[in-house]
Amino acid sequence: MGSADGPTADEADGGSRKTRDTEVSERRFRFLVAGYAVSSYGTFLNMVALNLFVYETTGRALAMGLFMAVRLASGFVAGLVVGGLLARFSAKSIMLWANVAQGAVMLVLILAPESLVTGALMAVSVVIGACGTLFMVALRSSIPEMVGEDRRAWANSLSITGRSMAMVAGFASAGVVVSLVGYTAAFLLDMATFVICAVTVALLPIAGGKGAGSEAGASGAGKGEKEAKSGPRWRPVAFLALAAAPGLGLMVALRGVDAFGSSSHNAALPIYSTSLDASNPAVFVSAFWCVWALGNIGAQQVIQRYTQRTGKTVGALGFGYGTVVMSAAFIAAFAGFPLAVTAVIALIAGAADGLTEVAYTSHLQTLPATLRGHAFGLSATFENLGFGVGMILVAAALDRFSPLAVVGWSHGAAIVVAVVFLLRVAALRRAEPAGPMGPGGGAGRAGLRKEEAVEGRPDRGDRDGAEVSRG
Repeated sequence: MGSADGPTADEADGGSRKTRDTEVSERRFRFLVAGYAVSSYGTFLNMVALNLFVYETTGRALAMGLFMAVRLASGFVAGLVVGGLLARFSAKSIMLWANVAQGAVMLVLILAPESLVTGALMAVSVVIGACGTLFMVALRSSIPEMVGEDRRAWANSLSITGRSMAMVAGFASAGVVVSLVGYTAAFLLDMATFVICAVTVALLPIAGGKGAGSEAGASGAGKGEKEAKSGPRWRPVAFLALAAAPGLGLMVALRGVDAFGSSSHNAALPIYSTSLDASNPAVFVSAFWCVWALGNIGAQQVIQRYTQRTGKTVGALGFGYGTVVMSAAFIAAFAGFPLAVTAVIALIAGAADGLTEVAYTSHLQTLPATLRGHAFGLSATFENLGFGVGMILVAAALDRFSPLAVVGWSHGAAIVVAVVFLLRVAALRRAEPAGPMGPGGGAGRAGLRKEEAVEGRPDRGDRDGAEVSRG
């Protein structure tokens, strides 16, 4: 028998085994993030190279817009179906074949004869748009199974850091790669990045997706899993999940409005940069995104240390406040301040963007596994819809109004919705203690079960900004 005042040998061994398992899962996740960063570099590289190639091939700016529209529409559709796919297939298989498909379609474009290049370009836009969404949703929805609930904020921050670094490298090198080695070599490099990521995924034991919902062994779990796996009913289940979660539906809507705002500064930056230096407009755009990325990466480092030290995530409040700061910073970036001040503004925008990304992703990951994939899929659909609609409206508005005016009303809409969201969260925080608590309170028990399913488990330390302190 073990001593009553100290851990038994079995307990000590169990603790060390758990530590080893955590170290192994984190090491594997770092390896996965490295592969993801490589493929992200390819994604951002081809965003530039393919747009240039489309314009050079067709000679029409409208073709570039059509190419982007098809890409966004494919991501929109993929967001609608990815929840059902994750209920039937493992996250690993979806992530693997998403990269294989992207590599394969780039090879098709490279080998296509001149008469079929236009068709090949449309195929590329469809596959890249759809598979990018499939991979992202599969990765984000599976992080709690891969690294554990208590390490999801760390994992989100790490993956966002890898993507931000890849974005800077992809955007910065695209023009150099195309000008030095040509489109074919750029497409081959792009294809190689997807192959590397596919190999990385194939070598790792990745949890999530099919069967992930079996962890819910409570009385309602079987019904929830059955509903999540029934093809025709997956969309109502996902929408009802967002509607039932306190503030979560509004949170996803805010994400879509934020994407609408993002379309404005993406479209307005080249125009604003041209007004600053017509002879070399790319300098300001490149510098702006590099400083933005530095702010984003810096925020991830702070978030990782914060969660490691406190065991808490930044939560829904962090998402709301971060959205307000980020949108205000992007508006200020077009206000004509001196370049040094604009650099500071870009740094703040990047840091706030990094905060919102981690907070939002971590919050959705508190959903049950049977609903998580649907929620992330719907989120991706809202984001693609917001960005796509924004690009159309912004492009038309920039012909008549200044970049500051267009970015102001676009990101202003995000600020308004973010304030509504923050008021909603504050109301939830004030209202929750009014209900009876403890084992004897029926309403309190029902509220606790709902909170555990949506906001995380307080007894596991999954407290975040939308959850009320229990005193």
